[in-house]
Formats: sequence, structure tokens, C-alpha cells
Amino acid sequence: MGDTSTFYRTHTCGELRMEQVGQTVTLAGWMENIREVGQNLAFLVLRDFYGTTQVVLETEETVQAAKGLNKETVIAVTGAVRERDSKNPKLPTGDIEVVPAKIEVLGRCQHNELPFPVTRSREADESARLKYRYLDLRNPEVKDNIVLRCQVVSALRAAMTGHGFLEITTPILTASSPEGARDYLVPSRKHPGKFYALPQAPQQFKQLLMASGFDKYFQIAPCFRDEDARGDRSPGEFYQLDMEMAFANQEDVFAVLEDVLPPIFAKYGKYNTASAAPFVRIPYLEAMEKYGTDKPDLRIDLTVTDVTSLLAGCGFPPFEHQTVKAIVVSGFSGTRKQIDGLCNEVEVQSGNKAYWFRYDENGEIVGGIAKFVQPIKDQVVEALKLEKGCFVGLTAGAKLAAQKTAGVLRNKLGAFCPGHMDKERYEFCWIVDFPMYEIGEESGELEFCHNPFSMPNGGLEIIEKAIKGEVDPLSITAFQYDLVCNGVELSSGAVRNHDPEIMIKAFWMVGLEEEDVRSKFPAMYNAFTYGAPPHAGIAPGVDRMVMLLSGEESIREVIPFPMNKNAQDLMMGAPSTVEQSQLDELNIVITKTEE
Repeated sequence: MGDTSTFYRTHTCGELRMEQVGQTVTLAGWMENIREVGQNLAFLVLRDFYGTTQVVLETEETVQAAKGLNKETVIAVTGAVRERDSKNPKLPTGDIEVVPAKIEVLGRCQHNELPFPVTRSREADESARLKYRYLDLRNPEVKDNIVLRCQVVSALRAAMTGHGFLEITTPILTASSPEGARDYLVPSRKHPGKFYALPQAPQQFKQLLMASGFDKYFQIAPCFRDEDARGDRSPGEFYQLDMEMAFANQEDVFAVLEDVLPPIFAKYGKYNTASAAPFVRIPYLEAMEKYGTDKPDLRIDLTVTDVTSLLAGCGFPPFEHQTVKAIVVSGFSGTRKQIDGLCNEVEVQSGNKAYWFRYDENGEIVGGIAKFVQPIKDQVVEALKLEKGCFVGLTAGAKLAAQKTAGVLRNKLGAFCPGHMDKERYEFCWIVDFPMYEIGEESGELEFCHNPFSMPNGGLEIIEKAIKGEVDPLSITAFQYDLVCNGVELSSGAVRNHDPEIMIKAFWMVGLEEEDVRSKFPAMYNAFTYGAPPHAGIAPGVDRMVMLLSGEESIREVIPFPMNKNAQDLMMGAPSTVEQSQLDELNIVITKTEE
């Protein structure tokens, strides 16, 4: 038992054992359930944060007292501990029960009907769970995720402190900055027409700390981004283990996380096996070619093969003048219905079709697009090293589309086919050498691919060559890296561009002049002109980390009070309208309201 008050209770509901038999105790908690056996006999389950205890009511007075209470009423029970006749080995307190002499109501539940049974809240509609989150969190299964989160955060803090990092908090009210997502803006009362922004990340502040002479910084940092939700992303607010190191390069950052994370994953994870250092390193372009994604799940042993030269001219119309990718699966035993189902799931997730054929036990090409492959069977069998019984999944399209669709297909096949995915482990990898620039899908112009503050691989020289037209900007890579675990991106990081000259020229490539850089990033640019050390950092997502450790599919299961997919707090009613007087004081006029 932890350090708990003895005014309302002498023990917790998870504490009593045979050693306490014969003692008079007081327990306090929520009345989870009551089962009447007769007028003078009932069994009551009392629950608190620590567990449950069976309370046996053996007098008409105590039965009637409890009978008039709604479930989830908070009560205190004082009585004698005795050994149970029918023990429950599934419960830590299953050997004992309490026979009360007194029941006191501490907090009455005034509702005859609950929105959902507390111990089965995970079966309820998510909207109901979020609206009544305080009831949902009473469910031990839900509560345990939050406890796990606390333990992981504590372990991360201890590990980072042990590595000589200082925990420093950075501002929440700051200036708007183009980090890649939409800002949450906060109007200033004292400065009409001007706004603060909630930080999308402490990126600039942590770099400024390095320029200020601090050597190793970290914090469990809140980040705010006005973006849409998905399974591994929470809208509005999320937390990350933010860190930065002075006089450090990529290897230094890798060494810290490779030492910090595996023990925590092995200790707190659903699976007790985690990658040991050094983690596998995969260049971005290789990851896209081999796995069809920059977030590969290395628990799956399947890889992607380029078969464009082999199949683009086979006569199958969707392959003509397209990039074609293949995934070979041995020992495939799926039915035609299951194959169609897999292909449908791939199309829904990727927006592109998947195709297939089989090399059967008789050495024949059958099923799917077999009639187009059959004429070149020998070449296909040799090129793909097919063995009898193999299944071949195929994707086609522009190069990036074919790659990404193959990545989705690989994940589906790995999860579906026995023997191709070792689910019960944590496999880490580093994705390195990201492109510095890309052509924007919407703008059609050159844009930063990742973090604009990253150091290009080749430094000033490579940027100057690109400016002169001697090097294709799209061929420039940066010292940027992602940490991936089981197909989930835990973090992005980079060696920072600490040289103002390189920074100015790197931004010039995307159409920003020196004055633009100075005006958009005044503090950081000016700080770097006073001498800044080389520095590097990373920021693994705490919410995603705990989601992986708990084995949950949705990140909302590991956040105490999450918003829903529409960025609404159903419990608190946020976002909400405010009084006109508040708007007037902030010089704000509402031009459009939600329909």
C-alpha cells in the first residue's frame, strides 16, 4: 500500500490478505456491484484505485443500507476481516472478505442508470466514453494505461537525468512559426490585432538554449497543432520527450536513445523483447524501395522487389508505362475471398489497386492476372526466385504511388500470413538521409522536405553547388533522421543548421530572402550570429510510445483526457462560445460561426 490517508480508511481495497484476518479495518471506495442472496445476506464489491474487496452484508440493517444506494456511490465500510469460504484465486484479495458493522456514505451517486457499466466501459461508444471520461477512467483497464504512462514518463526522466541532461521548461505562449502544421493562436489583449501562438514544438527554444551555453537539455514537452486526428495522432495537444545536445552529431543522439529506450520498452512493454543497440539504419530511399514506406515494420520479413522491367510490358493495361512492384509470400494459404478482401483493404487505405497471382504446387501461374504472366513464366520464376506454393502481390503506378501501395500491401500480407511476422517484440530502426528538399504537391515548387533547420549533408558547399545549378536540389540529403518502432514513427530529429550563412542560402532555395528569414526567425537567426555550437536533437512522442507499450490501437486510450477525432472535448464542452464582452476586450469580431 502507498502513502494513503488513515482518516477515511485504514487499508486500500487491494491490500488485505490472510495476515489481516481478525482485524477490524475501514475501507473506502466506490460500490461497484451488489448481489442480494436473501433478506439478510448480500455480497458487495468495493473498488478503489488499488483494487477490489468483497464485503459480505449479513444483517438486515446493512443489507437495507446498501440496497438503497446506486452503483458507484462512494462509501466507507468498517468491519472485521475474515477468511472466505469460496476463495477467488483471480483476485489479490480473493482469500478474504470484510463483514461490516458500519457503512457510511461519503459521496452519493444520484443516478439510477449509468451511461455505461464502468467495468465494461471499453465496449461503449467512444463519444459516451469521452463525455463521461471520469467514469471511463474508473475502469481498471483504462486506468492502467494512465498508470503505465506515469511510469514511463518517470523512467524517461530518470534516464535522461542519468545521462546528464537538464530538464528545462520552455514557453507556452510564443510567436507563430511555420513548423509544418496549423498554429493555435491566442489573441493579445494588451496588443490589439496581435497574437501569440501555442508552440507546435519547442524547436527554436531548445536550439536557443544550445546557443545560450547549455550542453544537454530535455523536457516532457507539450506541443500544440491544429491538425486532424488519426489512430496514432491526437488532435490539439500531445507530448514528446524533447532533447537537444551541444557539440553533438547524429551518432551522439543515436547513442543516447539507443541506451534510454530499450530497457524501458523491455520493462514496461506488452512484449518483453526490444531491439538492442545499435538499431538498424536504413537510408530513406532504400526504405521506400525495400519496404514501400519510411516507417517500416521490421517484425515483418517480407520485402518489395521492383519488377518494372519484367512486367510493365506484359500486356496488362494497368502496368503499361508504370512502375511495378512485387511482394513474394511463401506458404500462402489464403482463399480467393480472403485475397479479394486484402486487396480491397489495400485500395481503401492507399487509394490504389493491388493485383496478384500464384505459383501453385504444380508449377503453374494461376489466379489474378495469371494470363498476362503465364507467357513469361520462366523469366518471372527465375527473377523472383519463386518456389511452388508462392503468392505474389503486385502494385503499379507512378513510382511513389507504386511504392506506397506496396508498403500497405506488405503490412497486410505480413499480418495475415502465418510465419511472416513476429508480433510479440519491439523492432526499432533509424531512417536516415532524408531528402533536404521536395516538390510540394500543392505548390509545385521546391519546398523543405522535413525540418527547415536541418544541416544539409555536404554543408555550405553542396548548397552553393545547387544554387549554381551544378547539383540537383532534389538529390541533396540532410542530417535528418526518424526513429521508427513496429511501423510507427516515434520521432523526427536532425543535426541542426547552426551556421547563419548556410541557413540563409538553404532558405533562398525555397524562395525566402535573408530578410524573410530574419523576420520569421529573429531570435534564432540573431543568436546564431553571436556564435552557436554544432548541435543536434530529437523528440520521441510520449503518447505514441505509451500506445506501443500498452498494445493499444488508438492513441486516445493512453491520454487521460483526450479530444475526439473532431478536436472536441466532449466532457468540458470545448471549443465553446464566449461572451461578447470578452471578444470586445480582445478586439475580435466573429465573421463565421459553426453551422
